[in-house]
This record gives sequence, structure tokens and C-alpha cells, in this order.
Amino acid sequence: MAHEPSSSADASALVLDGKAVAAEVTARIAAEVEHLVARGHRAPGLAVILVGEDPASQVYVGAKGRKAKELGFHSVQYTLPIDTGQDELLDLVAALNADAAIDGILVQMPLPKHLDPMAVIEAIDPAKDVDGFHPVNVGRLAIGERDRALISCTPAGCLTLIRRALPGGLAGLDALVIGRSNIVGKPMAQLLLQESCTVTIAHSRSHDLPALAARADILVAAVGRAEMVRGDWIKPGAVVIDVGMNRIPAPERGEGKTRLVGDVAYAEAAQRARAITPVPGGVGPMTIAMLMANTLTIACRSAGVEAPVF
Repeated sequence: MAHEPSSSADASALVLDGKAVAAEVTARIAAEVEHLVARGHRAPGLAVILVGEDPASQVYVGAKGRKAKELGFHSVQYTLPIDTGQDELLDLVAALNADAAIDGILVQMPLPKHLDPMAVIEAIDPAKDVDGFHPVNVGRLAIGERDRALISCTPAGCLTLIRRALPGGLAGLDALVIGRSNIVGKPMAQLLLQESCTVTIAHSRSHDLPALAARADILVAAVGRAEMVRGDWIKPGAVVIDVGMNRIPAPERGEGKTRLVGDVAYAEAAQRARAITPVPGGVGPMTIAMLMANTLTIACRSAGVEAPVF
């Protein structure tokens, strides 16, 4: 039987600590890598491609590369000039597709405007599509072949956190996903559907979002609007997953200062939720952890051994 969320408000909602859960996941990945190598297989290989010098992208790429090396991966980074042409980028992807030492290929988005991101994504071998963005992997997820797909990392991390909050299972629960992006909203809805939830996808044109939220045992906010989801929208006892990362003015910290907030008004929602993710420190760390998990999965498939489930 599915575990039903509490029907009463809880002023001390469980904080779903993404840093702690990600640390557990990556510790297990490191152990699995050691075990894989001890059995005579090579270490997982991750290649990351960065085009240009976008500061945020540099930070993300650096963090991914460091984590991969910490876990014992073979990790390589290609930093290309901002004027790199489409053909040159596709040639590099083709070379990495053919490189037996590379399991996962990640092209950091966004790309410079003169490059076609979808053409680049489609050029990646679906078996090496560590981001889970290739139409083949999206299609496999949509038709329920999750065991053959590579799942987009942020929704996969969200599902891991939801399972922590609902150890009795998700079957039969009402889930609301606010946001319909290809990267988060749509795959998140597919994952929840395959957990036997009743799933609603809401978006900018949905009518009466508070009424939709009031029914949701699980609410995932991935809309990119600071603190849009108010506390009185939340069903008492719901699990709230906040994917948003929005920077807003913080004059209390000094002139010109800012702070990060999610898509959910955290302090308000925490008064009603059963469990909630903070921003920062919730979903963000899980995204990198699941990227590493995907890379390990690909390496296990290549070696012909069973991949762990996270």
C-alpha cells in the first residue's frame, strides 16, 4: 500500500537535504567504481565540452569535472573558443562517440547563439547521452522503458528526494508538476506517472494554480518565477520539491546585494508541507550526483554488468 501523506499541517517539515543525499549517492558511486575496476573493467569515462567563456557554465563544468575525478572516473574537458563552428563541434562529438574510453558525453548548455543545440544533442550517441536529452532517451522514458533510457539528471534527482520523503511508495498519490520544459517538467511528469501517481502538468496558461496545488500530495515547482508558489497553496502534508533558482534583491545584506530563492515561498510552505527542499542546497546537488550515476550506468552497460539503482 502506498504511504499516504499526513493530512495535518506540520510546522517542522522534513527538510530534504540535497547535499546530504547527494553525498550518499556519490559515496555509493565511488564504491561501485572501485568494484568495477577490481573486476578488471575500466573506470567510467566522462567528457565535458564547453564552448565559450560563460562564467556560470565555467563554474558548472568545473564542478562536474572535479566530482568525476573524486569518484575515480576518467574525466576530460574540452574548452572551445566562442567562435567554434557547428561542423567543428559536431566533429568533436563524433570523435567522442567513437572513443571507447568515453562513456558519457556532456555538451554544456547554453551554447553560443550561432550554434544549433538540438543538432548537437541529436549528434550524441544515445548510449552516451549522459544528460538524457537525446530524443531516443526521451522517447524510451515516455513509453516506459526506463531501464533502457538515460534519464535527465534533475528530474532523476527530484525523484530520489521524493522517494526519501515517501518510503512507503508513491502509487495512487496526486502529483502536480508546475513547468513543462523538456529538461525538467516533462520528464518529471513521466517519472511520476511511472511511479503510478496521478499526474497534472501545469504551466503559464493553466487556470487556478492554487486549486490544482491544493490537491497535490507531491508538488514539483520548475517554472523559474521567484516564490510564485505560496504557502497557502500547499496541501497539508504534501511533499514539495523546488527546482527554481532565482536571484532577487536583498537590500538587508547591503546595497546591490542579492540572494537565491526558489519558485516556492519556502518559509510559508514549510508550515504546511510534510517535506520540502531548500534553495540552495536541495535539488541542485542532486543534479550533479545523478549525472555521475548516469555515467556509471553507461559504463556498467558497456562492461556487461548490472548497473546499480539509485
